[in-house]
Order: sequence, then C-alpha cells, then structure tokens
Amino acid sequence: MPIRLLSFILLLFCNTLWAAAKIEHWQTPQGSRVYYVQTEGLPMVDIQVVLDAGSARDGKQFGVASLTADLLDAGAGSWDADDIAKRFESVGAQFGAGASTDLVTLSLRTLTDTALFSKALETMQVILSKPSFNKADFSREQKRTLAMLKQTEESPGDLAGIAFSNALYGGHPYAHPTAGIMKTVAALTPGDLKNFYKKYYVATNAMVVIVGDVPKQQAEQIAEKLLAGLPAGQKPEALPDVTMPAKATQQHIEFPSSQTHVLVGLPGSYRKDPDYFPLYVGNHVLGGSGLVSKLFNEVREKRGLAYSASSSFAPLLKQGPFTIGLQTRNDQTQQALEVLNQTLNDFISKGPTPEELTSAKQNIVGGFAMRFDTNKELANYVAMIGFYDLPLDYLDTFQQNVEKVTIAEIVDAFKRRVNPQLLQTVTVGQAKTDSAK
Repeated sequence: MPIRLLSFILLLFCNTLWAAAKIEHWQTPQGSRVYYVQTEGLPMVDIQVVLDAGSARDGKQFGVASLTADLLDAGAGSWDADDIAKRFESVGAQFGAGASTDLVTLSLRTLTDTALFSKALETMQVILSKPSFNKADFSREQKRTLAMLKQTEESPGDLAGIAFSNALYGGHPYAHPTAGIMKTVAALTPGDLKNFYKKYYVATNAMVVIVGDVPKQQAEQIAEKLLAGLPAGQKPEALPDVTMPAKATQQHIEFPSSQTHVLVGLPGSYRKDPDYFPLYVGNHVLGGSGLVSKLFNEVREKRGLAYSASSSFAPLLKQGPFTIGLQTRNDQTQQALEVLNQTLNDFISKGPTPEELTSAKQNIVGGFAMRFDTNKELANYVAMIGFYDLPLDYLDTFQQNVEKVTIAEIVDAFKRRVNPQLLQTVTVGQAKTDSAK
C-alpha cells in the first residue's frame, strides 16, 4: 500500500490515537528500557531507538555526536548508502537518524506486513549495530558539515544563536552547537567516531519506543532483536549542573545587515522541573502564543518595531534556554530592547490577567490532542516521556496540570526563575552608521 494512501488513512484515525495512548514499559534482559503503545486500525508501526549520546556528550570534540549519527546509514554491515536506501525503499519504509543536544534518535516507520516489516527491521538493526564509518563516507560527510558551518558565518541569526548559547552556558556541555564548530569538526577522524560509537551506543544506554499495530509479545521481540548486536556497556555519567550567569551581559556582533537579530534570556527550565507548568502556561501569555502574546502586542502591534517577537522555554535534562527573540531595524534596536525588557519585567511582576490566563489555557488544552494525532508524533512524545523519565500518565494528566495553574503560581515561578539582573543579551546587526563615522 503506498505511503501517501497510508498517510491519508492515518488522518482518519487521528482523533482516537491520543485517547488510547496507554504507555507500557519494561526492560530487556540487557537493561534497555522499552516504551510501547499499541494502536489498532493501521497496518503500520513507528519504532525509535533513543540514546543518551547527543552533543552534550561531545567532550572537547564538538560535533562528534552529530557526525556519528549522520554516518550511521552511510554504510553498515556489507551495505553501502545506496544499498541501505534501496532496502528501505523496496518495502516502503522510512528511516532517519540524527543528534540533538541531549540525545540521538534512530527512527523507522514501516508497514506491519511480515515480509516488509522483517526486511525493514533487519536493516535498522544492522545500521544500529554494525555501522562502517569508512574513510570515504566520513570525508564526504565531514566536508558537507564544514560547508554548512561555513554558511552559519554568513547568517546573523546563526551567529546570534551561537553567541547566545555561549553566553548562557560558558563551559557547560550545552554551550556549543550540536553540529560543532569549524575547528573541532575539521580535526575529527573516523577513529574518533568509532570511539564515540563504542562508548555510547550500548544496550544500557539505549531506549526503544514502539508505537503501532503490533501486539505486546511482538513488541518485546522487536526490542530484543534491535538491540541484540549491542554490547551491554555502561550508562554515561550524569551531566554537570548548569551554573547561572553571575551577572547580566550585553554582547553586540557587528554584521552588515539591515536588520538586527536580538536574543535575550538565561538558563530556564528542565524536563522534570516542578515549575514546568507555571512557566509553560505563563510563557504562552508572555510570548509563546504568536500573534496574541504580550511581547507581540507591545513590540509589533503597538510600536511596529519588529515583524514578530516571541519567547520560549526549551527544557532539557538540565536547564535549557529561556529565550526572547526578535528582529528589528538597526536604528530601532535600542528601543526594541527597552520595550522587550519592560514587557518582561511587567510580566514577572504581575503575571497574566485572569482573561489572558483563561484564554491561554483554552488555547493549550484545545490544541493538545493535535500535537500527537499520528503514530509518528505519538512516538515522539513517548520517547520524550521515556528519555526524561516523566510519569507514564504524562499525556493523560497534561491538560489537568495546565488547568490547575494559577496567576500566583506563574508570578512566583517567573520571579524565582527569570531574574532580570542575570539576563544575557546578544545583538547581531549593523550598529555603526555613516553618520557615526
């Protein structure tokens, strides 16, 4: 059955998926965690293998985690990249692998027909357990990564993001870009990738997520087969805690552009944060709800200082960034910053109005089910729940936790967690003008 037709059928069942998301959990004999949700009605399954092997594990070799993940399907076992691609294509399966800050994810979407499924699963298992990391594939991917990193030097947005992460995290593993930097990526060798793989791609560091129309007994067999080729290994040591900046700083990077990119923030929330829901709901009012947020209203609607202005919390294993961002005309940068900071200070002091809080809750709760209305999206949520060790009923209780948030809780959380005296500000644009020379 063509994937396009299956995607259409998938949408017909979207309203029942989330309501039936009973997550089951167990461990394989080697100690790998497995999270499983059975969804009926579609002959399809989404499988993920998640490892604590993201860029936070790079050490001093920035980019090694990302490059390792990118090369997994470039060659494995006796197959080259073309062989692997043809194997998946022949059974209508989709495969992907990539690294983020905290983790690496290998994902497979395939039909459950026995012959098609078996070939797709075997291919994924070989990719996971027998990657080649040969010199030619490595050289090609390294050059591609270096070319991409070179392009970031020509992007004011990318430059702002890199400087912002450095300002927030200093020497912490969260400070550098996931893809690495030119100097460190250029110094990597195939041996470095093999060593990283050997250390982190082990069964005790692996988690399997299975969402689809397969019975539990088969799910157990799938998990064990996928990880059979991995050594038991050891879990990596815990990441260091994030240290808050000692004081507020403001950094400007001169760049020949008509617009200035502005980023303001500090280390914010983590996945198991007790303040997560007050911060999440509060931020929805502050700058997370697009065209109806306070930041958008103050910066764009009232003053026309930017096309958009937004804020976000990006929780990780440790404190991920709280970020306020906008782009503005170079000559309006200072005014936009003043409005941004004043809006934030007012919100920290007062929080949302009752009407704003009610509207935010309705918006969050009303759109919640659509966030995981396909097997693939549900698998992503289950992977998040498993990796960050959240309660298995997280999806069931999410709406209740949102509804319970009060204005007082939002004010309390923001006052404790967003200190204006510690904000890091990065601007990238053209501050110098002809008249100033």
